[in-house]
Amino acid sequence: MKYFTLLLFLISSIAFSTTEKGTPTKIKAVTVYLNGAQIERTASIKLPAGTTAFTFEKLSPNIQESSIQVSGLKNASILSINFGINYLNKHDRSEDIKNIHTQIQTLYDAVQAEDHFIAGFSEELYLITQNRALGNSNQVVSLEKLQTFAAYYRKRTSEIKAKIYASQKVKGEINAQISELKQQLNELSVDEKIQTGEIKIKLNTEITTDLELQLSYNVTDAGWFPIYDIKAEKINTPIQLIYKAHIYQSTGNDWDNIKLTLSTNDPNTNNIKPNINPKYLNFISSNSAYRSNRATKRYNYKYNPLVKTVSGVVTSNHDGLPLPGVNVIEKGTSNGTQTDFDGRYSLTVKGQKALVYSFLGMQTETLPIHSSIMNVVMNPDLSSLEEVVVVAYGTEKSKTASSGYVNRVQQMIKDDSDEIPYIEPVDYTSNGDIIEEGITNTRFEIKKSYTIPTNGDVTVIEIENYDVPATYAYFAAPVLNENVFLTAKIKNWEQYNLLPAEANVYFEGSYSGKTNINPQSTTEQLTISLGVDPNVIVKREQPKDYKKNAFIGNNKIISKRYDIEIKNNKSVAIDLILYDRIPISQHKDIKIDDIETGTSEYDDKKGILKWNVNLEAKAKDTFTFSYVVKYPKYKRVNL
Repeated sequence: MKYFTLLLFLISSIAFSTTEKGTPTKIKAVTVYLNGAQIERTASIKLPAGTTAFTFEKLSPNIQESSIQVSGLKNASILSINFGINYLNKHDRSEDIKNIHTQIQTLYDAVQAEDHFIAGFSEELYLITQNRALGNSNQVVSLEKLQTFAAYYRKRTSEIKAKIYASQKVKGEINAQISELKQQLNELSVDEKIQTGEIKIKLNTEITTDLELQLSYNVTDAGWFPIYDIKAEKINTPIQLIYKAHIYQSTGNDWDNIKLTLSTNDPNTNNIKPNINPKYLNFISSNSAYRSNRATKRYNYKYNPLVKTVSGVVTSNHDGLPLPGVNVIEKGTSNGTQTDFDGRYSLTVKGQKALVYSFLGMQTETLPIHSSIMNVVMNPDLSSLEEVVVVAYGTEKSKTASSGYVNRVQQMIKDDSDEIPYIEPVDYTSNGDIIEEGITNTRFEIKKSYTIPTNGDVTVIEIENYDVPATYAYFAAPVLNENVFLTAKIKNWEQYNLLPAEANVYFEGSYSGKTNINPQSTTEQLTISLGVDPNVIVKREQPKDYKKNAFIGNNKIISKRYDIEIKNNKSVAIDLILYDRIPISQHKDIKIDDIETGTSEYDDKKGILKWNVNLEAKAKDTFTFSYVVKYPKYKRVNL
């Protein structure tokens, strides 16, 4: 019996020594991706000989289990690693949240006190009401006594109702304060039911060892996105380009005084390369569905949690015209709107991460909410055709960029500015932060330590401040937009490590609005729109006395002529690039004849007209072009 008791004691001692719970860890460094983050923690442990299990508690519940890595093991070996959710162990509240909860509880106690007052006075009023009968059938109450009781009832009833009203008023004010505090909790992104993550590691060693474990893993609900400030003082000076990173995280753990690295990588991107298989053509029966093969588009824009309202213009990639009636819906919700006659829309978003654009005859686009301005170009959907005809001749596809983020006003701009001296890239930002060029991404190692709370708020870090040589020019395409835009062209823009993002534009010291920077373009120069200049006016009109329609045999003849007038109301001369277009026939029965392009540079393959205009101060000039369209009179053509 004595030996059995000793054996039980030894077994329980061994079991106790081989399990160590609640091992403390500390976040040392964080690498923030465009979507997600990698957390690096350290833990100092004493590892006894044999097998020992450690539990790292109060971690983020959004850990990607396959990304967990452990280093610093020396001679120890890992027997197992497991990640799980602890629904009972909650994250510690921050001091601000604790204070708000304390205030709410104090106010709830005050509401309860007022309820007690109201209940007490209501009981007293009930007693007075139930005992207001005087005398009985055998006793007559005197007038003096009746007056005394009536005065008492009247006075006391009024006092009680006044006190009940006052308590109800105080109670309403307290409930209003409680509602405001709860709204503040919502603003702090507080989730009362947030659970914690736990990583359990079982280690084995032959000798007692002191270890400095490094634990790393990836989490979701974090990321960063760029925002640019573009400042131009004058049209003959370099642009100041301020590159800012907006970092957010709701992982459940505060990042307190940590070393921060920003990466342009996105570990959540599908990294599996596609396989190219043969494509076979055959006739499609009327009963079978047609399915078009559509390539996965390269969308490098990332979700921006700061965007509350999205507006923009939806146009067709076929002709560049606005599309009215396009459905714009926040993905996964019924919150949506439609574009108006000019293709414009505006939508207040409610927390989802993407918008879905759909229109009959067009391919549906699903785009991340990345900017408050989202101009979208929709492509024709061949799958909506009732019949597919294979012919013996081909049609040249438009080489215009088909990205949903293309600004239609800038799409026609060619990069023909003067040469700009090339600036060799450096390994440090102007702030002293390290720029590390990886195989597939760029990393910015921030030298200053940062604290980023887990409340979803955005922390802004200035990555770089560039003085960028630029060539300025005014741009007008009145066939698409009757405003004149000031643009800046940047050459060798690859050296600046830019990402697609929204930019705030400041010109001559004043805020001019927002624009989008899309460095995914394959052009040699990056064109940035600095906004509309109201002092330069463009008008595109058809002369009223110009002949329009005629019929010759079975054909209808439509003559078109346009006069474009440009007026410079500025006190200085300007250089302006003017674009327009002549339609291109895609059918043998539609003829475009008698083309007069005036002084423009004409691209007959694309139908694009271009004028390079130098306009003196307070001067104006007019440019003219014309053409004739001939087609069968029983047909209709969209001109």
